[in-house]
Formats: sequence, C-alpha cells, structure tokens
Amino acid sequence: MPELPEVETVRRGLSPAMVGARFSRVTLRRPNLRFPFPERFAQRLEGATVTDLARRAKYLTAGLDTGETLILHLGMSGRFDVALPDGRNVSPGDFYLEGALGNAKHDHVVMAMSNGATVTYNDARRFGFMDLVPTLDLAGCKHFAAMGIEPLSEAMGPESLALLFRNKITPLKAALLDQRLIAGLGNIYVCEALHRAGLHPELPAGILAKDDGRPTTKARLLARMIRDVLTEAVAAGGSTLRDYAHTDGGSGSFQHAFRVYDRTGEPCTAKGCGGTIARIVQSGRSTFYCATCQPAKPGKPAIRRA
Repeated sequence: MPELPEVETVRRGLSPAMVGARFSRVTLRRPNLRFPFPERFAQRLEGATVTDLARRAKYLTAGLDTGETLILHLGMSGRFDVALPDGRNVSPGDFYLEGALGNAKHDHVVMAMSNGATVTYNDARRFGFMDLVPTLDLAGCKHFAAMGIEPLSEAMGPESLALLFRNKITPLKAALLDQRLIAGLGNIYVCEALHRAGLHPELPAGILAKDDGRPTTKARLLARMIRDVLTEAVAAGGSTLRDYAHTDGGSGSFQHAFRVYDRTGEPCTAKGCGGTIARIVQSGRSTFYCATCQPAKPGKPAIRRA
C-alpha cells in the first residue's frame, strides 16, 4: 500500500489540475470501489470548485466550495491519470500492481475539470474508495475520528512519543504502525527510521519514556529520524517498489536510499558496522533490521549514526 510520501507525491501532482478548478462532469463507470459511492456522488461534485487539496495520513482531502470535502483513498493499487489541456498525460502516482497500469478497463471514475484537465481514477483491485462529508465535520468523521498525530506536523516530537508510548510493552515497531497513535507511518519508513535510530523493532515501546514521563534520549533521536526519513522520501518522490511514477513521468527514487528495507542478507551500510540485514515477521508484516547496530537489549547502539 502506498505510504505517506507516495500519497504526498500524488497530492502535489494533482494540485495543479484540481485546485481552483470546477468539476464540469463526473462519470462513474461502476457503482462502487471498496465501498459504494455516496448517494448522488457525481451530482454533488458537478459544479463544485476545489478550494484546496490536502493530505491526512494516507488520505487525500479536497475541500469544495459547497461546504463538503471529497475524501480519496488509493488502497493498494489506486492511481490517478491526468490529461492536461496541452495534450500531455501525467500520472501522479502509479502504484505497485504490475500489468494493470494503463489498462482502461480499470478506469472507474473520470472527472472533467473546468480548466480542461481530465482526472481519471484507475484501480485494478478496487481497494480504494471515495467519500463526501461535511467540511465542518471532517476531523470527527468516521475516517479520521480515531486517527493519531501527523508525523510531519509540529505535534510530532519526542515529548509526544514519550506521552503516547509511556508504559507500553507493545513492540516498538507495532506501536509506531498503530494509526490511532501516529497516523501515516507505514512499514517501509518505520523500518528505516528505527535503523537510523539504532533501535531494535522488538524493544518495548515504553523505552521512549522515562519514569516521570519525559522523553528518553532514544525518543529524541527516533523523533528526528522519523521526520528525516519522511522528508527525504517526499523529496525523492516516494519509493518505487514495482511501478510508481510522479507527474513528470520519473520514478520515485527513495528505494535507492533504503538502508534495511527489503535488503535481507545484504551488508549493513552503517559506517563501521559490519553487520547483515535480517528479516523477521511481526503481526504478519516483514520487518528488516540490523542486529549489530539495533541491539535487542535496551542500551546504547553499537554503532553511532551521523
């Protein structure tokens, strides 16, 4: 599933085609995606102008001048194709499903915009969905009400990590993936951040807080590494695992900077480490780490990172 940097890349790619433009015509080629479309979905969009396009965790939200907000989720294989008035076609997010990209039979929603652009939603597996909710109720709607803090927001810091994870015995990686605590972190970037911070993924999450609730040195380092990894990945246009391209037709390139993810058996890239990347399974998900510089017992990492 696309993670926060990939969804942010899609948002940035869609913004020029959608923000400030009006939905001239919306065509639904099926009655549902993962869920049925909202009642009178196309009619409620047609004539509405997109005032802003934002991201909440792994969701996109398009504010409308009608007082509603369009919520978009890509699922596992969702993507958008944009046909521009000058004849160019761009794809701000081609995700993961080999063989499905460019197959018109999976074009389920076609949105003609007043600026001449046509935005088409393509989803081979149909795990994505769209919804319309009153803008004033957005934060408390069923999609966002139980969501945690944004990892790239000002709310995310060592104090927040300590407060969220204090006294928790849940494995550190599982706690970081809990969307009720931190919304938007996914498997790839949690593995990468933990490696940079020198923290074993199976350590109890409570190690990030002192007895009095203040953040530990580990919490301060991890908070910085989470922000660094996500910021670098967004700047790189996300990570290409199978098929992924952003609006200029190039691929996301952060996978070339992976230090642990999907590198089982390869040498650790940390200077002076000499360890080997290993893989374990946690809650049905693959976890990649280096046992040498991410020690299984709480304590100072064997390798000091820059």
